[in-house]
Amino acid sequence: MGRTEVLRAAVVEALAGFSRRATGEAERDGRKTAAVTMTLIPAPGATGDGPLADELTFLLTRRARSLRAHSGQWALPGGRADPGESITEAARREVSEEVGLSLGEDRVLGLLDDYPTRSGYVMTPVVLWAGDAGEPAPNPDEVGSLHRVPLREIDHEPRFLTIPESDAPVIQVPLFDRFVHAPTGAVLYQFRELVLHGRTTRVAHLEQPVFAWK
Repeated sequence: MGRTEVLRAAVVEALAGFSRRATGEAERDGRKTAAVTMTLIPAPGATGDGPLADELTFLLTRRARSLRAHSGQWALPGGRADPGESITEAARREVSEEVGLSLGEDRVLGLLDDYPTRSGYVMTPVVLWAGDAGEPAPNPDEVGSLHRVPLREIDHEPRFLTIPESDAPVIQVPLFDRFVHAPTGAVLYQFRELVLHGRTTRVAHLEQPVFAWK
């Protein structure tokens, strides 16, 4: 087994025992289906012998300012599923459209918990393996900036805030000397808990900041 395959196998093993929670039809309340991705790429110089936090990176974007919805916000590659499209097909298509990586179904490592968003979607996080798939090439129509982030950068305890508009806590994940909020922050937190620490931590109840409700 090559060095990158060792890393891939470690992620697969971490996801294998996870019993994910999907949103049932009765809970959807008219929300549309969307996919987001944790797209994993080995770090430069990865040996397969070190901690996953040091050996793996994931793709994170800053949405283009020209976009009508959530412009300029931190986001994982993803978007709304087309009619008749499975959630993993939607995830792989969005990665191709946003960051130029063509990934087959064999690159799907697993799914995390559904997250119902305030903006009218049920978002399913899909974990994808992009090792040896080539260099990402961001689409400027959708992506303002593209970042390959080491997993160690999200291996910190999040901050939880209270807001008058909701009884649920707002999650803030520290990153880049600032904070990433839900829904992206919720996905990063659950992935960190499961893959780096072997803990099943639910996140669907965590709140988004009010600016992300539309």
